[in-house]
Amino acid sequence: MNDHIDSGDEHGELGDAEYSEFMELAANEGFDPEEIEGAIGEAGHGPLPVLAVVGRPNVGKSTLVNRIIGRREAVVQDKPGVTRDRVTYEAEWAGRRFKLVDTGGWEQDVLGLDASVAAQAEYAIQTADAVVFVVDSTVGATDTDEAVVRLLRKAGKPVVLCANKVDGQSGEADATALWSLGLGQPHPVSSLHGRGTGDMLDAVLEALPEAPEQTFGTTIGGPRRIALIGRPNVGKSSLLNKVAGEERVVVNEIAGTTRDPVDELIELGGTVWKFVDTAGIRRRVHLQEGADYYASLRTAAAVEKAEVAVVLIDTSESISVQDQRIITMAVEAGRALVVAFNKWDTLDEERRYYLEREIETELAQIAWAPRVNVSARTGRHMERLVPAIETALAGWETRVPTGRLNAFLGELVAGHPHPIRGGKQPRILFGTQAGTRPPRFVLFASGFIEAGYRRFVERRLREEFGFDGTPIHISVRVREKRGRKK
Repeated sequence: MNDHIDSGDEHGELGDAEYSEFMELAANEGFDPEEIEGAIGEAGHGPLPVLAVVGRPNVGKSTLVNRIIGRREAVVQDKPGVTRDRVTYEAEWAGRRFKLVDTGGWEQDVLGLDASVAAQAEYAIQTADAVVFVVDSTVGATDTDEAVVRLLRKAGKPVVLCANKVDGQSGEADATALWSLGLGQPHPVSSLHGRGTGDMLDAVLEALPEAPEQTFGTTIGGPRRIALIGRPNVGKSSLLNKVAGEERVVVNEIAGTTRDPVDELIELGGTVWKFVDTAGIRRRVHLQEGADYYASLRTAAAVEKAEVAVVLIDTSESISVQDQRIITMAVEAGRALVVAFNKWDTLDEERRYYLEREIETELAQIAWAPRVNVSARTGRHMERLVPAIETALAGWETRVPTGRLNAFLGELVAGHPHPIRGGKQPRILFGTQAGTRPPRFVLFASGFIEAGYRRFVERRLREEFGFDGTPIHISVRVREKRGRKK
């Protein structure tokens, strides 16, 4: 239902009676109540507030991101402008979780300073509830920093100023000089050594809202949000114009330019939908890398705002790494997914045969996503788009009651037990679905559950309960040996 809103409390989406029954079951199996509550809260949370980390190249953004998330996951690179497959991470500080966006990859040499600053700031503005602006305190405020400040002020988002590379008392004066930027107190930090990051994160928590200001689906009866995404020139704008029945979208010929995105309200199948604009970007040979990079930024921003991602794939070309990267972006963001194969009317029998083989091999990981074969040019099979979107949304919002889930898990474990490893046979003891949008499950086990068995559980969950068109998140908590408890 469109009027469903995640409650955001520590019970996830479990009602009081279901929660009490579940906690009793967990206690009987020897699990610590606090551990159980933490696992349900973690899996059952609604949309998390988003913190964007912005700044010039080589000021230490990725190092700071790694410091905040507590692991080396953001790649620290000397070359600006390298597109990363993943720019969003989940982080936690003082018991509060939030999404962290590393806006790396500037393209100064390719598209010029103004375009690179604008694209970075645009991404931060569209996805963030607050911004950490990283400045190299050893260099001081540069013209580029001033340009970012102007754009962030215009955005009106809370900004925490991080004066990075303050490795000791001698650097404190350099940090103090950054008051001149007019963004309030500079927080002296050494992201490399961890100095001052705690105080800065305390300020971040004050700036971040408890939940995002705008969460999808909160308006009862409001239009569902759809992001039409895909590589440049796959026909996104043409498809949007075709379903709208008029020329709504002008494809921007200049790669990387910033403009205000416009969401389109379009009636399809008797329902009004909100199509999140993904800003058409055309490739030019000498700007190829830059255009791809900015396209990925806009795609990520559109996916963050949407409930359903409709990924458009050009069937006249082989399925590319970039197609797969865009699909992965939507899946990792936890959005409902529909795959639309465009230009289907142009295929001959030979190309169709090879395309089907490509789909089997290259897109096997999303075999659960509804598929439509369309033509944006002729309008062929456009009527199939809405039922596919509705199917994906229904799967995205499906919740299995805890009792029914545990009956299913009991039969599954009895019929297909986990392989014995090292003389031991780990067992899934019980579980619950703590959240929806997408479905999020927490399974509690007697030992480590291998990735292959997790995939088997997911596959059987889909066979039993549907979940068409939605990624499924499964986390496993292992019972600690009772002898370790104090």
